[in-house]
Amino acid sequence: MATPANAVGGPCGQNGGSLGSAGSSGSSGSAGGAGSSGSLGSLASGSLGSATGSLINSLPWITGAPNGALPVLSGKTKAIEMVTGPGSPNKSIEKYSVSGTDLGIMWDSGDADHGVMMLFGDTVGDCGIEGDQWRSNVLFRSTDANLTDGMRIDDSPLAAAPPNFSRQVIQGLLSEKPGGFPEFTVIPTGGVAVDGVQYVRWMSVRSWDTPGEWTTNYSGLAYSTDNGDHWQTDPATVRVNREGVFDTPIPIPGVDQIPAFSPRNKNWQMSAFVPAQDDGYVYEFGTPSGRSGEARLARVPKADIRNLGAYEYWNGSAWSSNIADAVPVIGGKVSELSVQWNDYLQKYVAMYTDLNGLVIRVADSPEGPWVGKQTLISGTTLPSLYGGFMHPWSTGKDLYFVLTTWDRYNVIYMKTDLGGMNLRTAVPADSPDPAATGEQKLEGFQTPEGFVETVDGE
Repeated sequence: MATPANAVGGPCGQNGGSLGSAGSSGSSGSAGGAGSSGSLGSLASGSLGSATGSLINSLPWITGAPNGALPVLSGKTKAIEMVTGPGSPNKSIEKYSVSGTDLGIMWDSGDADHGVMMLFGDTVGDCGIEGDQWRSNVLFRSTDANLTDGMRIDDSPLAAAPPNFSRQVIQGLLSEKPGGFPEFTVIPTGGVAVDGVQYVRWMSVRSWDTPGEWTTNYSGLAYSTDNGDHWQTDPATVRVNREGVFDTPIPIPGVDQIPAFSPRNKNWQMSAFVPAQDDGYVYEFGTPSGRSGEARLARVPKADIRNLGAYEYWNGSAWSSNIADAVPVIGGKVSELSVQWNDYLQKYVAMYTDLNGLVIRVADSPEGPWVGKQTLISGTTLPSLYGGFMHPWSTGKDLYFVLTTWDRYNVIYMKTDLGGMNLRTAVPADSPDPAATGEQKLEGFQTPEGFVETVDGE
């Protein structure tokens, strides 16, 4: 995913301290490469106002104001609607003060209400006020069982004040004020329900580094017993990352007191869960912080999910109680991983972003081998994409998922037709990039004002 190395700022459009595009009627612009063929109208900035610059350097490489221009693609993968931000039928700005956010990690809540939990990362609200109403994470809930026409949001844990304001649900363990050293933000990476209790693995970000890389302090496992309204992190589940800043004796209150479970914790800073299978185990895929690591696999009896000593690690041929034995099961650069069973393919599907764009692989078991790499959205088509997360209720040949792009900093609801990909064969082969074959093309953007066509592929 190409992120401009010289760009700094945040989701309200900060760029080197300059103000974002202002104006109540919107402004013309390229937002994701729309070109000069038309205006993106109210979605270019509009009533969100100008950025304050208060988050300068905080969320790097996000270069545009929150934006609701829906990309129109040719080929097997289509964008259906915006889940959040301008142009979203969920009215996330009016109902939840969410004008810009990312990720949208989903899992089945496993409770009597049979809902879907959806956790987002760094979130902003009113870009016209100091601080931009920034939160490190917010939670939406949905019971919408009709996946074909979008994803309706039911509710969100709200703050007492201001009104219609989704509050941050997961807090960091450090006593420092968020937004600075040593804990800038706390971002969810994977979620799972076990016997009606919600669990989320999240990472504590110490710093944003070079494009696509960041340094974590630790990862923790938070849990909720009241359907996601309130969360707490069990200190026994914390995996302290001793690399980087911890190579030197810099005291960090709140982290130095937590024992490092293992120096291999660096490989388990971000997670993807597979719910408990018939064998009674919850499976957890782990990757390092940033976008350059490989994925490893652990399993734990569901009753012991908060006991790090009960985890076993796949060593390539068997399960081991030694974390040092864990070997990569998905190689290459694995970023923001999502894994689940697919009833149409009768295989497990792993979705993640790598240097090629948004890709999937399949396997007969979580251990792999993970084969049949398919590029769903080329990095050439949408160079600003990241964070693909599958809907847990996706069935049949249409695979539903969400995606974020840097240039609009909002979550898009999408689907891919798995038919014709030959993924149900015994050992499916990799397929070429659909942009290279001409199957996939960015035709333009759909906005409330109408369709904006790209010019010369830009």
